[in-house]
Amino acid sequence: MKKSLALLPILAGFFVMGFSDIIGTVMNQVKAECALSDVTAGFLPSMIFIWFFLISIPTGVLCGKIGRKNTVLVSLGVTVFAMLLPLAANAERFWIYFIAFALLGIGNTIIQAALPALMSNVVAPDQLTSRISLGQFVKAVCAALTPVFVYLTATALGNWKLLFPLYGALTVVAALWLWFSSIPDEREETRSGASATTTFGSCLAMLKHPYVLAMTVGILFSVGADVGFAVAIPEYLKNVYKVDLNKAGMGPTVYFVAKTLAAIGGAALFAKVSAAKCFPWCMGLGILATAGIFFAGTPFVFLACVFVAALATANSFGMCMGLALDKVPEKANEITSLMVMAIVGGGIVTPVLGFMQKSAGAIGVVCVLLACLAYLFALGLFAGRSSAKKQVAQK
Repeated sequence: MKKSLALLPILAGFFVMGFSDIIGTVMNQVKAECALSDVTAGFLPSMIFIWFFLISIPTGVLCGKIGRKNTVLVSLGVTVFAMLLPLAANAERFWIYFIAFALLGIGNTIIQAALPALMSNVVAPDQLTSRISLGQFVKAVCAALTPVFVYLTATALGNWKLLFPLYGALTVVAALWLWFSSIPDEREETRSGASATTTFGSCLAMLKHPYVLAMTVGILFSVGADVGFAVAIPEYLKNVYKVDLNKAGMGPTVYFVAKTLAAIGGAALFAKVSAAKCFPWCMGLGILATAGIFFAGTPFVFLACVFVAALATANSFGMCMGLALDKVPEKANEITSLMVMAIVGGGIVTPVLGFMQKSAGAIGVVCVLLACLAYLFALGLFAGRSSAKKQVAQK
């Protein structure tokens, strides 16, 4: 199978990866159906995200034992099972939702850790950032379609929970497509002695690699900035511009639309221009646009700044992961495991945002975002210098 065709079932896996965003869309339905309190319902998102910390590194080890393709298939199998459970839930058995979302979180963590590594089996190292950005675009499309599917199943089919078997069927299709695809097995290199077996120790040992460590921390700040913008936009509109609460809640849509456009744009850009060269320029533009919020006199100008900032920074996750994999391609299992585990670290930004908002108001919120982007800008300069030295050494 040509490598370009082998990439297609992997991109289908990115669509399944987007199922994790289902929790934000259906949370109100679950809360109403089961009469859950705000506190109890608040535990639902943690059923997905806690697994990033717990099983990211074990996923890397599993990739080394059974192969990346088989590991992704395991994740798809877990996701199918998770999609079947909610149909059995009702007001008396709300705990079924918790189990279903926990399984969805496990499947999503495994696929996020294994899929970029599997992509490296069919994509050249210098093209990984481009292809990861393309995958992120596919994931964003899934996230955008989920509210539409919820509405259609609720109105046309009379039961919003039919969304779950629909997504379960799509997952089965993705699994069969991947199963029958001819993707090279990286374990053949291991058996020939070209690379070492993945272990807990080999994953943690990658933190001793300065470049990988810097990029892993970059993932933390990338996710932190992403969460920060989503939280800060409606708060800023409400508190600074006195926008109605419902209208302010639509503000993040501008941010996510820009992210989706940036993902497909990044896939085209990084196919022609080195991500290391683009990194500092993107982050620099993101800092300027975010700083422009201080001078925005109207909600329109504020949202314009947010749109530009999202366009500039949306590919920071893909750039961090792609550049790290390009640097040490033989350690793809270890690198992707560490970076997926770093996703949960982005959650530390939320309480910091709350503290800064209480202490300094909306200005404090923007300062937190600028701090995240400042690290990513410095990381971009570091990546650019490292890439330049590599080119000089090759000459």
